[in-house]
Amino acid sequence: MKAFLLRIEPVIWLLFGQGILLGTILLTGWILVVGLLMPLGIVPAEALRYERAQPLAANIVGRIVLAAMMALPLWKGAHHLRSLAVDFGGAERDARVGATLYLIASIGTAWAILAVARL
Repeated sequence: MKAFLLRIEPVIWLLFGQGILLGTILLTGWILVVGLLMPLGIVPAEALRYERAQPLAANIVGRIVLAAMMALPLWKGAHHLRSLAVDFGGAERDARVGATLYLIASIGTAWAILAVARL
């Protein structure tokens, strides 16, 4: 299992890096707008009405963005949890922990793609 993880490591790093990008830039802005600015009345609530959001989900580029917003942070979290497990003395279990976490991220990615495809 360790050899397989080493072979796919460039792909995992790509997904991890993109997850950092989305998690740091886009999701932070989303949480700021939806969690703080809308309740304070700074951003009007109709800005996120269905009629405005639906064209995003109807567009192929918008669907890719929505799927990425759901899937890529899972890879970021999986990689961080794997590194945390190794840091806390789990180097001998790294292959099993890594495989489990990346399997969970893969299932979440498939779920995100299916959810966006059904829109």
